[in-house]
Amino acid sequence: MDIIQNDKSGQPLSAGLYTELQTNILSGAIPDGSKLTEQTICTQYNVSRTPVREAFRQLEADGLIENIPNRGAFVTGLTKRDISDLFDLRGLFEVQAVEWAIKRMSSEDIDQLAETVEFMEFYTLKSDVEKVLTFNSQFHSIIYAGTKDRMIQKTLAIYQTYLKHSAPAKTYSGDYLKTILDEHKAIFEAFETKNTAAGRKAMEYHMEQSKLRRIANYF
Repeated sequence: MDIIQNDKSGQPLSAGLYTELQTNILSGAIPDGSKLTEQTICTQYNVSRTPVREAFRQLEADGLIENIPNRGAFVTGLTKRDISDLFDLRGLFEVQAVEWAIKRMSSEDIDQLAETVEFMEFYTLKSDVEKVLTFNSQFHSIIYAGTKDRMIQKTLAIYQTYLKHSAPAKTYSGDYLKTILDEHKAIFEAFETKNTAAGRKAMEYHMEQSKLRRIANYF
């Protein structure tokens, strides 16, 4: 029987393999309709069959591959409608997360959120897209943790991962970074003032605009 190997971090190879295959499917590096075979993946990633089977099981649970009897595993990926629906669902959860986080976050948590906004502003001035997007994700992750609710944290982390990796390559206009900075500042101001209504409104607007920006570049 195959033994699950570990990577240098001590994590099972199935976890790293799953993440890499998931990213490649979402990004289109492995196109929809592609057939995945255990032997091919074993050879390509130099792993045994056990981690491959576990990765396939997780990908099938995600709806990213489909096992067809007597034919094998085929990539299903995400459709344009899937992406649109994910934005809508993420928006609903993000708005709820803001309301709970404003009520539940400590002053230390809000200080961390403030620091993240400051980093976003610093890198916006430097036009460093990669850094701004990194702190953008961190901003939202702090809010997720601030809800003190494990299920909403897990759900939103999944949505964020799917939407991040399914994003097409794009060029950013000169005012893009300033625009998303202003949207995050509006959300943060609601935390400073403990105004849940303002927080919901600011996050709703940010989610609507995020979807429109994706649609303009993807659809």
